[in-house]
Amino acid sequence: MSRRERERLKVLHEVQAGQLTQVEAAKRMRLSTRQVRRLERRVEEKGDGGLVHGLRGRASNRKIDSRTERRILSEVRQHYADFGPTLASEHLARQALLVSRETLRKWMIGAGLWRPRRKRTATVHVWRERRAAFGELVMMDSSEHAWLEQRGPKLQLIAMIDDATSRLWCRFAAHDSTDENLRTIAGWLRRYGRPHALYTDKAGLFVVNRPARLDEQLQGRAARTQIGRALGELEIEWIAAHSPQAKGRIERLFETLQDRLIKEMRLAGVCTIDAANEFLEQVFLPFWEQRFTVVARRPQDAHRRLGREQRLERILSVREPRSVAGDYTVSWQGQRWGVRRDQVCAGLRGARVEMERRLDGSHWLRFRGRYLPLGHCPAAAPSSVSPSGLRPPGLTDTKRTTPKPTHIPPPNHPWRTFLLGRKPDISTLR
Repeated sequence: MSRRERERLKVLHEVQAGQLTQVEAAKRMRLSTRQVRRLERRVEEKGDGGLVHGLRGRASNRKIDSRTERRILSEVRQHYADFGPTLASEHLARQALLVSRETLRKWMIGAGLWRPRRKRTATVHVWRERRAAFGELVMMDSSEHAWLEQRGPKLQLIAMIDDATSRLWCRFAAHDSTDENLRTIAGWLRRYGRPHALYTDKAGLFVVNRPARLDEQLQGRAARTQIGRALGELEIEWIAAHSPQAKGRIERLFETLQDRLIKEMRLAGVCTIDAANEFLEQVFLPFWEQRFTVVARRPQDAHRRLGREQRLERILSVREPRSVAGDYTVSWQGQRWGVRRDQVCAGLRGARVEMERRLDGSHWLRFRGRYLPLGHCPAAAPSSVSPSGLRPPGLTDTKRTTPKPTHIPPPNHPWRTFLLGRKPDISTLR
């Protein structure tokens, strides 16, 4: 008998002894008086063992038969050996093998396919409620991982998740660079609009580690990164997290993606970065929208539309101040870029301008509110004579290589005997 059954038996003995009424016994056992009368009759008929449930020790009528259990475990061993019980039950349901995740968890533990996780020590963190509306706060971070396992190179997953609804936007990139983060932000802006705030860590892409330039000091602006400058032009507030626990929602997101997304791409046979991004956009993100997003407390969308003056191709770019040379060219990362002849305007030579490299690879010059397209200037042809004076082998020379002889005047040449302001002695010239 269980502890509860022994306690009920004691109360029933008191009722039979006349020490308690059935109403008082019902209150103590938290049962109805009708159920107390039933238990009392069962004890009178079968003795103290009448309180034991009649199905104890017998198999449940809803138990799954052993043949189905063996089939499901065989399928898990063959295709989902490293899957968790929750993810494995979802994939088994697609094959019409319906089993709850808790039942599958018990079977996998018994078969040695799953090891129960240890309970983590409780760490105290200040709980923060989700934002009220979609678009009030968006978290952004990147994760370097073997997303394609052994089928492809190690990639960076740059992700953005809404705090109120857990709505997700992400893309794979080869490197965690400024350009790739700007492309990810552009995808969110074109899809939903401008959020009120962006929550990131203090990586070098978001926090500048240089003093303000002279032009920034004259304008009264602090030093900003390219992403910080773009967020300022879009009127999006930037919030920096002081610890990984502060942005726990996106940290837990990567734990989920490293468990689910890797296995889903393995089953789909994804091997390249282009195929991975296509799988994200067409398959996984719609599944995430249906499975993991929640309803915000306020139904209003807090995103703002892009204004006509907010051209994303211009704002989400990399800009650097430059000076225009006398031949209307500027230098950028060891290369020279020139303004076309029909685009040259007054005051451009020697002016201080902004050079802009856009995400599509084009280069532009910003001068007095105008955008001038730039073309790449090819490098000058190398000289035929090396700095040491030696000619490279195999190079034919069409010019005369023998030096011209030097003329040395004779001793009696008038040049040697000419005296300034005096007549030469003619006898010495004979």
